[in-house]
Amino acid sequence: MLFFNHAIRFIVILKKALLILLLFSLLVGMSQEVTNTKFGNGMLNVVAKDSSWSVKFAPRIQLLSVFRKAYDGSNYKKTESNFLVRRARLKFSGFAFSPKLKYKLELGLTNRDIAGVSVYNNLTPRIILDAVVKWNFYKNFVLWAGQTKLPGNRERVISSANLQLVDRSLLNKWFNIDRDIGLQLRHHDNIGNQFVIREIFSFAQGEGRNITVGNLGGYQYTGRLEVLPFGNFAGNGDYKGSDIKRESSPKLAIGATYDYNSDAVKTRSNMGKYMITDSSGFYNTNISTIFLDAMFKYHGASLEAEYASRVADDPIAVNSDGSETGDVVQVGEALNVQGGYIFQRNWELSARYTTVHLDKTITGIDVQNQYTLGVSKYISGHKLKVQSDISYLTVGNENNSLMYRLQLDVHF
Repeated sequence: MLFFNHAIRFIVILKKALLILLLFSLLVGMSQEVTNTKFGNGMLNVVAKDSSWSVKFAPRIQLLSVFRKAYDGSNYKKTESNFLVRRARLKFSGFAFSPKLKYKLELGLTNRDIAGVSVYNNLTPRIILDAVVKWNFYKNFVLWAGQTKLPGNRERVISSANLQLVDRSLLNKWFNIDRDIGLQLRHHDNIGNQFVIREIFSFAQGEGRNITVGNLGGYQYTGRLEVLPFGNFAGNGDYKGSDIKRESSPKLAIGATYDYNSDAVKTRSNMGKYMITDSSGFYNTNISTIFLDAMFKYHGASLEAEYASRVADDPIAVNSDGSETGDVVQVGEALNVQGGYIFQRNWELSARYTTVHLDKTITGIDVQNQYTLGVSKYISGHKLKVQSDISYLTVGNENNSLMYRLQLDVHF
C-alpha cells in the first residue's frame, strides 16, 4: 500500500512537471516571433485561418502582503504578517466553430485556489475555476453550460483582477454563492435609445465547484434581474471596480438576485461546511439568499452598494435522534457600501464600510463592522496596478483588529 501511494504521488508530480514544460515550450516558441498583441489583451491571441476557432491565453499573478494587529479589549497583540502569491491563474477564452459559440477556461494554481480537497471532489486539488461554453442560439438569448460563477452578488461576479480595493468585502465572505456547475439562460433587451434590461436564470447542482460525487442534496435555482436606465457602461464597467473609463455621462446599474437551494447540505448554501449527521448522512434544509446591489459611475467617481440576506427553513442541523450536530446555517444579513475617485494621474482614493449581522442566537457570531481606506495606482488600468488598504474591524464589543494590505496585480 505504501508503494502504491508513493507511485500515485510520483505520477501526479510527473503530470504537473509535464504541464509546466508544455507551457514553457509554448512561451519559448512564441518569443521567437513578433506579435501585434498589446499588454492586457492576452499573451497569445490566435484566430484560425478559416475563422473556425480562436483562443486567447491570458495568465495573471497577484502578489499580496498582509499585516494584522489584534486588540483583545485591553492590549494590542504582536503584529502578524503574511506574504503570499494570492492568485496565479491561467485563462483561456475564444470561440469554437462559430463566433456564436464561445468558451472560457480558467485554472487556479495557488494553494488558496486549489484548497478544499475532500472525498467530495475525489481527494484531488480543485484546479478548475471556470469551464463554461456560451451559445448565442437566438437573437439576444445566450445559453451557458458548465462550471462558472452563479449570478449572485455583483461584488462576487466582478473578477478579482478588477476590484476597487485589495480584496472583496466581508459581505462577500459570508454570503456569496460563488461557482457551481449547471445551466444559465441569459437575455438582454434595449428599450428606447438607452434603457437596458438583463435577465438571468440559473439551474445548478448546488454543491459548489469541482464536486465529483454527484448531487448530495437538492438543486440550486438562481434568478437575477438587472436594470441600466442610462445605458451600458463603457468597457463593461458595471462589472469592474473604479471608474477607470471616466464615464462622460452618469451611468447606473441596479440588480436583484434570488437564490433558492433545495435540501442544501452546506452551511452557506453551496458554500461553507458540509452538515454531516451521526448516521454518516447529510442534514438537509432549504436555504434562500437575496442580493440587492447598485453601481454608479461618473467622471472618475464611483459608488457601489450591496445588501445580502440568508434564511433557512431549519438552520440548526440535528442528528437522527434530534440532538444538535454542532453545525448551523449561517443565517443573517449584511450591507456593504464603497466608493472612490480616480485622479488624472490614475491614482485612486477609495473607502468602504461593511456590516455583517449573523443571527447570534443561532450562529453564536457577534456583529462585525469593518472600515477600510484604500489607495491604488493604475499603471495600465486593472491589468497592471498596485493597491493598498488599511482596515479596522470590530467584532462585538471587544475583539478589534487593524489590517494593512499591499498588492501587485499583473494581468496579461
